[in-house]
This record gives sequence, C-alpha cells and structure tokens, in this order.
Amino acid sequence: MKLLTLFCLLLIGFAPISKAQNEDASRLNGMSNAFGVTAEGGATYAITDYDKSKISYTGKASFEYYLPSTGAGNFGFRIFAQQGYAAGSGTDAASLNPSGEFETKFDMLGGGVSYMLSMGDAIYPIFSAGIANMWFYPQNSNGDKLPGVIAGGYKNNVLSIVGDAGVRFQLSKEISLNVAAGVIVSRTDFLDDYRTGSNNDMVYTGTVGVTYYFGRDKDADGDGVPDTDDACPNTPFGVSVDEFGCPLDADKDGVPDYLDKCADTPKGVKVDVNGCPLDADGDGVPDYLDKCANTPARVDVDKNGCPLDADGDGVPDYLDKCPNTPKGTEVDAEGCPIVKEKEIVIITKPAIIEKLVLSGDTNFENNRATLLPSAYAALEAVVKTMKENPDYQWEVGGHTDAVGSDASNMKLSRLRAQAVVDYLTRQGVKGSNLTMVGYGESTPIATNDTQEGKAMNRRVEIKLLTKINK
Repeated sequence: MKLLTLFCLLLIGFAPISKAQNEDASRLNGMSNAFGVTAEGGATYAITDYDKSKISYTGKASFEYYLPSTGAGNFGFRIFAQQGYAAGSGTDAASLNPSGEFETKFDMLGGGVSYMLSMGDAIYPIFSAGIANMWFYPQNSNGDKLPGVIAGGYKNNVLSIVGDAGVRFQLSKEISLNVAAGVIVSRTDFLDDYRTGSNNDMVYTGTVGVTYYFGRDKDADGDGVPDTDDACPNTPFGVSVDEFGCPLDADKDGVPDYLDKCADTPKGVKVDVNGCPLDADGDGVPDYLDKCANTPARVDVDKNGCPLDADGDGVPDYLDKCPNTPKGTEVDAEGCPIVKEKEIVIITKPAIIEKLVLSGDTNFENNRATLLPSAYAALEAVVKTMKENPDYQWEVGGHTDAVGSDASNMKLSRLRAQAVVDYLTRQGVKGSNLTMVGYGESTPIATNDTQEGKAMNRRVEIKLLTKINK
C-alpha cells in the first residue's frame, strides 16, 4: 500500500508537466477512444504468516478502453485475467506443513478502472484499481495439497482488491512497453494454508509487458486527421484543414476561410463573425481605416469614413445650410458665411450728376457709433471730394438693419451719422455743408431675412443735396 501511495503522489507531480504539453484544450489526447490488449509477466512476493517470502512468478492478460479526453489524462476501464504463485518458507507452520515451504497457485478474473496520464504522447504513467475473484490452491514445494485445504477448513476462492501503478513507453502508435508494480490484497489469511494473527495475506507483483492499441486512427469528422491528433473535431465535411485538423484561416483573423466573407483582412484587425473588419458606425468604411468614427447613419462619406464636404468649408454636407460657399470663406457652425459688423458708406449725386460710390467699407464697433481706424482710409476719398466741391451741400444719413427695437435702431443710426460728420469736420470739411439724418431701419436696401441683407442695410449714405449758388 505504501508503494501505491507513493505512485499517486508522483502522478500529482506529473500532472502540471503533462498539462503544459497538451496546450490545445480542444485536441483529443493520444489515448482518447483507444482500445488495448495487454500481456504482462513478472515476479510475485507474498506477505503471509510464514517467516520468509520467496519470489515466484505471475502472468496477466487484460483488455482496456480509454475514454475521450482533451486534457492530459484519460480514465479507462479494464477486464483482466491473471495467474501466478505465492511462495514462502518458515518454521511457524511446521506442525501443519512438515516441509516448511508452500507454493500456492492462484487464478484471478476481475475488472476495474484506470487513469493514464500523457507526457507528450510518448510516456504514460498509469494507475489502476479494481476487484477480482481469486481461486487459490495451497500446496507444498512438492506440489502436494496442504492439510488445511484437504480438510476443507476454508473456501479457496475469495474476492480481492487489486491495484497497480506503472509507466508505459510508447514505441509506436500501436505498441507500448509497460513496467508496473502492483498489489493483491486478499480477503483471506489462508493463501499459505495457515492462519495466525489478524492480518490477511497479500501479494506484491512486479511486471513487464506490452500493449497493442487499436482504434487510435479513428477520424470522426473525415478531415484526414485522426481524432487523437485533431485539434478541431467535428469540422464540416469537405472543409480544407491544416495538419492539426483545423479549418484553414489564411488571414489569421480567427474566422476560417470557408466562413470568411472578407479574405485577406490585415493582421491584427478586429473582425465580426463573418471575418469582416468591424464597422461600428455602419458607413461602409471599416473602423481601422475610419478617421471619423460615429458618423450618423445614412450619411455619405469619403474613403476615410468622413462625411462629404463638397465646398470644403469644414462643415459636412449633411449639416451645411449654405452649400457652395466660396473657398476660403469663414463660416459658422451651419456652414454659412460669417458676416462681420460692417457699415457701408455710399456717396451719391442728383440724377443729373454721375452717381458716386465710395469703394470700401466704413467700420464701426459692434452695435456702437465709434469709428474704427479701418474706416479712415475709405473716408479720405469722401473728404477729398467735399473739399474739391466746397459749394455742395451734403446729407449724411445713418441706417440700420431690423434687429432690435425701432427706437434703439433710430438712436444708433443718428449716432453713427453724427460720428461720420464729426470726422469730416475734423478733416476740414465745413460743418455748414453737412446735414446729419438718422433713418433707423426705415429704408432698407436689401432683405433683413439673411445675414448678407442685414449687413447691406447697416450703412451710412452721403448724398449730394444741392449746389450752393455763389
């Protein structure tokens, strides 16, 4: 029993090593679904009531089956038949056996379970345990029956517990060389025809043998790779497989070629169940190429997955309320041009005189009547015209858009007109030649429904009223 305990501990130690050698969790190990026929022979060493044990011999034949397993070990079943001899000598039983020796023949028929551990499909530690019926025939060294069995003092068959542990060395796919040590624990103390004390007789065995395996080339899915070597069992019929029995996957995306609708996916790209690169926003451009993730559904995109922007103003077409904006134009969030606060200064003459339009804008601070420096260059031409025509009377009229109240717009228009008058007089134009008028929002020259129209309505007009008669 100590020997069996030691071997169990060795099995526990071997398990992590064997597991590491069977890394593919889906691959059946080498002994799955295998049948085996084993023949063994070796020595026995009996522990009985005699003083000394003698080494004798035994032979054993068994039939085995091992269950499918994707791990390092297989559980199996076996039935066996065994024949052997238990022998010993001593003086304690001399009164019953004058020869002082015994050599008991035994026959056994039994079955049990086994556990075989694969170490690289080449070395297989194995442990077995079971029960067997033992028929035994106590006799002396001359082959004569001993007194006890002659007298019929006990039954000469008994149910025994058997166990063995060993190692199998795989010489080929079909044949292994086996070395094992075992024990037979009888439930009787009469193997030697002599009973004393409370311990039953037992027999240790040491054997060497061979096992022939068949069924190891079974190929359940018909892919040409035996089940014991097949890392991908149940492959559909007709699918091309690699040396491990797994469907080919040329682009290594994890989806086999026969299911892959997007062959040649670049290495490392995440794919869906069809083997196609993921496209989270569904715009037709895979995520690994998409520079504009989370594009709204049904929005047209370019090759980079970004919404189309036909006028190149930075606002995609599906949000652009002002398409075809000229290139370089500054736009707002809706793609419409940003109109800066500008005031238009217009110089006109009566119909009989050619209409004069000042080229350029007169700028004011936003919603205020303060002239900006940018207005001075535009007003220089106005100053020049007025000085060259000192006999003209001029009207300086201020205008606003329709944003705000009438009163505030009227006030702002007057203040802006007055600011222009003040500038002109500072430049040497006679104040008596200038008339300031505020029109507010009353005289628009464009619609107030658009930003462009509002900008045109915010203006200062300078009109020629009359020519002074000298």
